[in-house]
Amino acid sequence: MREITIFSGSAHPALATEICEHLGVPLRPSHVQRFSNDCLEVQLQANCREGDVFLIQPLVPPVQEHLVELLMLLDAARGASAARVTAVVPFYAYARSDKKEKPRISLAGRLVADLMATAGANRVLTMTLHAPQVHGFFSVPTDHLNALSVLAPHFHGRDLANTVVVTPDLGNAKPAEAFARLLGVPVAAGIKQRVADDRVVITSIVGDVDGRDIIVMDDEIANAGTLVELLDRLRERHVGRVAVACTHGLFTGRAIERLRRQADVAEIVTTNTVPIPEAKRLPNMTVLSIAPLLAEAIRRIHHGESVSELFAAHY
Repeated sequence: MREITIFSGSAHPALATEICEHLGVPLRPSHVQRFSNDCLEVQLQANCREGDVFLIQPLVPPVQEHLVELLMLLDAARGASAARVTAVVPFYAYARSDKKEKPRISLAGRLVADLMATAGANRVLTMTLHAPQVHGFFSVPTDHLNALSVLAPHFHGRDLANTVVVTPDLGNAKPAEAFARLLGVPVAAGIKQRVADDRVVITSIVGDVDGRDIIVMDDEIANAGTLVELLDRLRERHVGRVAVACTHGLFTGRAIERLRRQADVAEIVTTNTVPIPEAKRLPNMTVLSIAPLLAEAIRRIHHGESVSELFAAHY
């Protein structure tokens, strides 16, 4: 098998560039063209015949545009006789569509996974799926990383004796527990009910948080509705210092406006799985890079080494 060959879609070229810097390989050029009838054309502008090709494209807004672009990148690599094609999708937006909560709806998490395999993905590398069971939707080998080894060191070296990790809902309890274990602190969880796409109600918090310092841990922050609801419940318990940590900082809709109003939140820590423009970077926000972790995963996939060793110790 030839050398690692990396292309980027238009969703997050800065992350792709950083990954290539860590691997010491060039980011190969690609070109996306939109015709007058609104159709796309995608071209890989470097040879990838018999190569180990990695295509980097998180599914960020506009999600459908970037998804179709990824499918065309996969098809182009397969058509160019790549030996193996790996879709590197740091943020898989359709992981929220993991079950049928209403009659006659599409299970889009599985559908999109099938589309990627059909388009030419021999393997998928992704990170912190909103619903872990979505991992099973992929019919090709899939490496599911998490960002705990990136987020936890940010809090090391601090006095965490009075700190509790709090997750907004029990669905995120396992990753929150692993995060708390890395920090050597206890964990608590909110009891959440979703009443609309942009509105949730947290009825109570399970665990001892009264008067404690808090690190709110979640997989993603979209419109920040869940986070604000949780913060309201925590204030009722007279908590101390509050920090927020998440893997995917989407900050959609009114999220930044809502977060700016939370004066008692000391810091917001996220990663660059998705692009975060300067307009969305609040003074108390820290964006950590997951490029070294993804680069190491890509290197291990290329050499046939274990990827699970990167995160197995967390659980």
